[in-house]
Amino acid sequence: MMHLAFLVLLCLPVCSAYPLSGAAKEEDSNRDLAQQYLEKYYNLEKDVKQIRRKDSNLIVKKIREMQKLLGLEVTGKLDSDTLEVMRKPRCGVPDVGHFSTFPGIPKWRKTHLTYRIVNYTPDLPRDAVDSAIEKALKVWEEVTPLTFSRLYEGEADIMISFAVKEHGDFYSFDGPGQSLYPPGPGFYGDIHFDDDEKSTEDASGTNLFLVAAHEFGHSLGLFHSANTEALMYPLYHSFTELARFRLSQDDVNGIQSLYGPLPSSPEESLVPTKSIPSGSGMPAKCDPALSFDAISTLRGEYLFFKDRYFWRRSHWKPEPEFHLISAFWPSLPSYLDAAYEVNSRDTVFIFKGSEFWAIRGNEVQAGYPRGIHTLGFPPTIRKIDAAVSDKEKKKTYFFVEDKYWRFDENSQSMEQGFPRLTADDFPGVEPKVDAVLQAFGFFYFFSGSSQFEFDPNARMVTHILKSNSWLHC
Repeated sequence: MMHLAFLVLLCLPVCSAYPLSGAAKEEDSNRDLAQQYLEKYYNLEKDVKQIRRKDSNLIVKKIREMQKLLGLEVTGKLDSDTLEVMRKPRCGVPDVGHFSTFPGIPKWRKTHLTYRIVNYTPDLPRDAVDSAIEKALKVWEEVTPLTFSRLYEGEADIMISFAVKEHGDFYSFDGPGQSLYPPGPGFYGDIHFDDDEKSTEDASGTNLFLVAAHEFGHSLGLFHSANTEALMYPLYHSFTELARFRLSQDDVNGIQSLYGPLPSSPEESLVPTKSIPSGSGMPAKCDPALSFDAISTLRGEYLFFKDRYFWRRSHWKPEPEFHLISAFWPSLPSYLDAAYEVNSRDTVFIFKGSEFWAIRGNEVQAGYPRGIHTLGFPPTIRKIDAAVSDKEKKKTYFFVEDKYWRFDENSQSMEQGFPRLTADDFPGVEPKVDAVLQAFGFFYFFSGSSQFEFDPNARMVTHILKSNSWLHC
C-alpha cells in the first residue's frame, strides 16, 4: 500500500488580450483539471506564488507520482491517458498523505466492530442497501479475525450515512461524476456516501457493494493500492461477476498486515478446547434416531445441542467437534429447550424452562438469566420449544407446541396477532418443533430424527432429511 507525502503544484492561469482559441481553451481546461485533481488527491497547496511555469520540475514530479501510482506510463506530462484517468470516477480519499482510521495508529484495537446505517439513499430499497453493506463487510471478515454486528440506535464504531455537498465533517462532496463516497478521516472510521452519486445493485452504474467494500477498507485502516486489480485501487472499476467477487491478494496482504489472517475458527467465537470423543452414555452423531434439543448459529458456526453436549460445525474444519456445554459456558444449564442468534447484536439467546440467558462468544452476559415473560409471553407459557431469528426481516419466531409467536427485534416487542398455528404459516412442517435453523435462504425445522427444509418464498417444504445430515452423517 502507498502513503507518500508531496509538496506543491500549481498551474498558471492563461492571460491574453485576445479571445482564446479552441486549442488554448482545451489546454487551459486541462490545466485546471490537473490542478484541482492534484490538489485534492496529491496534497497540493493552493499557492500561486510558488510555481510560475507549467514545465516546473515540481509539476513534472507530481504528475509522475500520480502516473506511477495509477499504473500509467510515467511521462511527467499531461498526456491523453493521464487526462482520461483524471476524469474517471474515483474514491474521494487522497492517494497520498496519511489517511488512517486513527491518526498514527491505522487499525482498530479490537476485532469485533459494530456498525449503524444512519439513513438511506432513495436510489435503492432499504433491504438492498442493508444487503450491500453486509456483503461489503463480509469481504473483509472472510480473510481476517474481524467480525461485525449491526446496531439500530446509539453510537456504533462505524456510522454509515448518505449526504450531499457540505454535510458537517469538513469534507464537502462535489456532486455527481467525480469523487465517490469519501469517508471522513477525522471521524474514526465513519463512512459518508455521496447521495448525488447514483447507487446501483448491479454493474450498470456505481455499484454500492463495491464502493462500500472499498470504503470499509479505509475504515479498517488501509491506504490506496497501486495494484490495478486491487479493490483498494483509487479509481472505481466494476467487476462483471459480482456474485463471485473476491479480494485480490494485494488487498488480503494489506488487511492481514494489520489484523492477521483468518484463524482456524473465528476469533473469540469460542475458547479453544479439545474435542471429547463420543462414548458410552454420550449421544452418537450418526445415530439414525438422533434428535436435537436446540440449534443456533454463532459467528458463522453452527451449534447443535443435545443433553449435556453440543456439536460445533464450522466452514473452517471438515469434521464437527463434540464438546461439553459446561466446558464453554460453566453457568449454563444442560438439556436446553431452544437457542437462536441475533446477528445484529452479536448475541446468542439460550432457553430452558421459564428462563433465558444471553451469551457473546464464550461469555454469559451480566443480568441473566431473565424470565421468558419479559419478552411478552402470557403467564400460561412455561417453556419455549424452539426459536429462530430471521436476520433479514429482523423477526424472531418462538415455537410452543403447535403454535408460534413473532418478536420484532427493532422494537423489542412481541407482535400483535399472535400466537398463530404453525401449520397455517409453515404448511408441511410437523406441528411439534424441536429446533429451527435458518440457512441458505431456507428454514430447517427439526422434529425428532427428521428435518423439514422450508422455502419461505414458495411457502412449502422442499426436502425432508435426517436431522443429523448437518453432522456429515
